Amino acid sequence: MTPIAINQVFEKLPKRDLQSVIQSDTDIFFFSVEPADVASLVPVRDPFAHKGDFGHALLIAGSRGKTGAAVLAAKACLRSGSGLLTVHVPACGEIVLQTAIPEAMVEADEDWDRITGLGLITKYNAIGIGPGIGCNEKTAEVLFRLFENARPPMVLDADAINILAQNERLQQMIPAGSILTPHPGEFDRLAGSSRNAYERLQKACRLAVSLQSYIVLKGANTAICTPDKKCYFNPTGNPGMATAGSGDVLTGIILGLLAQSYSPLNASLAGVFLHGLAGDIAAEEKSKESLIASDIIENLGLAFKKINYFCSQSG
Repeated sequence: MTPIAINQVFEKLPKRDLQSVIQSDTDIFFFSVEPADVASLVPVRDPFAHKGDFGHALLIAGSRGKTGAAVLAAKACLRSGSGLLTVHVPACGEIVLQTAIPEAMVEADEDWDRITGLGLITKYNAIGIGPGIGCNEKTAEVLFRLFENARPPMVLDADAINILAQNERLQQMIPAGSILTPHPGEFDRLAGSSRNAYERLQKACRLAVSLQSYIVLKGANTAICTPDKKCYFNPTGNPGMATAGSGDVLTGIILGLLAQSYSPLNASLAGVFLHGLAGDIAAEEKSKESLIASDIIENLGLAFKKINYFCSQSG
């Protein structure tokens, strides 16, 4: 990792605001993520490995009209190397998932329209929840039960964060070591509105320490804020990724890496980097204007190949 000054990332803010943030954040250490850093995190696969060696992920996603979020996150999870994936979706999404992703196992909720139940979770190596689930009261209860009983590492995204923003009790129950992946709007709902990107970053760094969890604040130069007062800025990605479903893809990637026993920090760093790199590859072919979330998934393989190549050249 390369240490950097915060003004290298946010150099357009008026100087008086920048100074106030620097003074209040003197105990936060800022880094930029380099390709070599990510290459060192992606292990070489054992020729004799089997699917059980790469973990079993659980994805809780979707609601009526938003099954696509579950499809995108599930595909990204499998493309990121998870050995097994079970997707818990409302009953209305069962046929959709079985058809769109035959590689995934599907667990249908008792409710047709939304997530209301939680099956056995002890067999999973990692859990992801949030894409497209909505903020129904019964769905919020599922998040409560998940926090009460879950032990594996967990990634919380989208409506899971929106539910947290509405319930202070749930915020206090977030398991240590969890990964939250909000975009600026979701983060502001959770932590309060911010005057500018500097103030939002400052809050994200503080929240990561307070929750003893990882905050992946999405956007240009996505910031990964850690419980030990570090902040890593990601260099990959482009404006074409500002499109529906891109965040669902990131959730799936991070979930897939967590299932393979990446630490929450390494899953966040590698996941965000690979997500952006796949988006950059897709933009070269499709253009930024026509890029869609599925293009990111389809280029994950090339992103991994680039990282593996870099690793072989530098090693």
